[in-house]
Amino acid sequence: MARPSLSLLPPSPLSSAPRLLSAALLGLALTLAACKDSPKPAADTSAKPTASQTVSVEALAAEAKGFSIGSAMAVRTVYVFFDPQCPHCAALWNAAKPLKSQARFVWIPVGLLNPTSSTQGAALLAAADPEALMNQHEASMAAKQGGILVTGEVDAQKALVASNTALMNRYGFGGVPVVVAKHAVTGELVVKEGAMPTPALANALGLAVPSGN
Repeated sequence: MARPSLSLLPPSPLSSAPRLLSAALLGLALTLAACKDSPKPAADTSAKPTASQTVSVEALAAEAKGFSIGSAMAVRTVYVFFDPQCPHCAALWNAAKPLKSQARFVWIPVGLLNPTSSTQGAALLAAADPEALMNQHEASMAAKQGGILVTGEVDAQKALVASNTALMNRYGFGGVPVVVAKHAVTGELVVKEGAMPTPALANALGLAVPSGN
């Protein structure tokens, strides 16, 4: 099967809403917030269970479909649920880059925010070099261009994104990003929702904070 061809979405118009927060407060909001689940399209009849299951790294290793960043031989594995259209997920992507020498990050795309989320997530799963494509995607998102545009056939990968979304919903998470791992020192389960800067992410995972962060 030929890989989907990719390009960038055209720039979207900037919002005309007045800025109500100072730059410092806005930065803090982006650090602490997460992208929330939006209503599903009418065609999607799935619903979240009333009682969520308990997440575990073992379950994610067996069921989640993602792409790995970092050393394949790394002892530590960190799982991250993310939506390609979520700016807080983009912030966590950049925060995790300095840590990829210490752990393998498995990025699990889900479709929460809009139909484009699922299509872009599918393209990332289908990519020969998902790290390079993710960097391209996030650069486009930062430039307010909407991310990669997928024109090829990715139905098989979209089914995997839908499965990831259902898996995330089973655990009762209402927003992205979500980090799941075992603490590098104590071995205890770590579950963190929302974006974090590199030092906070390293501390949460029990990793060394890289110099300069």
